[in-house]
Amino acid sequence: MAILALMFGSTLGYLARQTIAKQQAGTIEAKLERLVNNAKQEAKEIILKAKDRANEVLEEAKKEEKDRQGQIRHAEARLEKKESVMDQKTAELSRKIDDLQNKAQKIKKIEEEIVLIRESELKKLESIAQLSKEEAQKEIIAMVEKDSKENVLERIKKLEKEGAAELEKKAKEIMVSAMQRYSASQAAETSSSIVNIPSDELKGRIIGKEGRNIKTLEKLTGVEIIVDETPETIIVSGFDPTRRQVAKIAIEKLIADGRIQPAKIEEAVESAKQEIGKKIQEAGEAACFEAGIVGLDPRLVKIFGRLIFRTSYGQNVLLHSLEVAYLSAAIAGELKANVELAKKAGFLHDIGKAVDHQIEGSHVEIGKMILEKFNMSPEVIKTMQAHHGEYPYENIESIIIQVADAISSARPGARKDTLEAYLKRLKELEDLALGFPGVEKAYAIQAGREIRVFVRPEEIDDLGMHKIAKEIADRIQEELNYPGEIKVVALREKRVVEYAR
Repeated sequence: MAILALMFGSTLGYLARQTIAKQQAGTIEAKLERLVNNAKQEAKEIILKAKDRANEVLEEAKKEEKDRQGQIRHAEARLEKKESVMDQKTAELSRKIDDLQNKAQKIKKIEEEIVLIRESELKKLESIAQLSKEEAQKEIIAMVEKDSKENVLERIKKLEKEGAAELEKKAKEIMVSAMQRYSASQAAETSSSIVNIPSDELKGRIIGKEGRNIKTLEKLTGVEIIVDETPETIIVSGFDPTRRQVAKIAIEKLIADGRIQPAKIEEAVESAKQEIGKKIQEAGEAACFEAGIVGLDPRLVKIFGRLIFRTSYGQNVLLHSLEVAYLSAAIAGELKANVELAKKAGFLHDIGKAVDHQIEGSHVEIGKMILEKFNMSPEVIKTMQAHHGEYPYENIESIIIQVADAISSARPGARKDTLEAYLKRLKELEDLALGFPGVEKAYAIQAGREIRVFVRPEEIDDLGMHKIAKEIADRIQEELNYPGEIKVVALREKRVVEYAR
């Protein structure tokens, strides 16, 4: 019974399972059928839409094709019309060319006939006048020349005279204008400087015991210190303005310090020399600023500043250089030349005079070497080197520099020839003494009536001093021209310095 019941229950379970499975299968198949039907419906709709869109595109393409064909037909019609017009114009142009060719042939034929007639008439004239064509031309030219020669020459002379007068007038106007635009006074010390002192009591201290202070000053500076009865004044005399300035500054420093003795004098002179170096630099910079010259090497500016203590025939060379720069710029402006080039070349034209007492050669050659060393523009060098005619004029500015230099030098009061000759004589006197072996320094004082020679004590002894003084005096007598007599003073000083530590 249990087995039968088990078998019956299994059978019922199997049947129930089958029934449920069939029901589930029916449900899935129904879903699948619905999905298939929906997909078919959507596909039909998509196909219909695609057909409609394809029809629309086709219609648009047909329409565009129709429009394009219409445009092509219109363009063909325009081209046909243009071709027709061009054919007409070509035919008309051909007719005109034919007409011109016919006329040209007729003109050529007429010209040939005219030439024949002219030749025939000329032959008749030659036979009548018994002259050939060439002879007749010569006769006519000779007659014209004869009749108008005097008139032509007179007219040429008149034009040359008027032109020369006009050019001279214009040149004078330019120079006067340049000189009027730059008008500056030049006053430079010639051979002496004045030092003002607070009281006359200081004169004795400056002279020192047995004159040792004043002798030390004169030895170190190379000038003559004149202490006379002039109240509150000491005169520094010497032909070299740099030496005078060093001595003047040194005396002022000693007076301000109050301690006047040989050791302090040496310190003051050394300090004054350094101060002069600064003044030279400042003078060069001030001159560049005043002239508007920029871009120069600082070392070149310092060399230029040395011109403040340089004179030429009594004319201060730094002021002269500034004057030439202004005049050159003014003249160049009037002549439409290069103003900047003329100004710079005029400013630097005498730079060689700053060191011409140290280097052999003319100041033009020395100036060229200096400017080349500091990489100055070749145009500036070409312009400045011709201001004394030593080199050819390579541009109009070089002529302007020479003219400005002549104006600055030749104006009334600019130069003093007698002073320059005096200074040159003193320089020659010093150079002669310095040429002897063993001579350390040589200073011409007393307006050239005395020369003080300082010898090296390790090379010249006391006996040698007498010999060298005699030799210098003999050389001066043989080689130099001078009024009166010249006193030769030889000095020998040996100094030994030791330090106790």
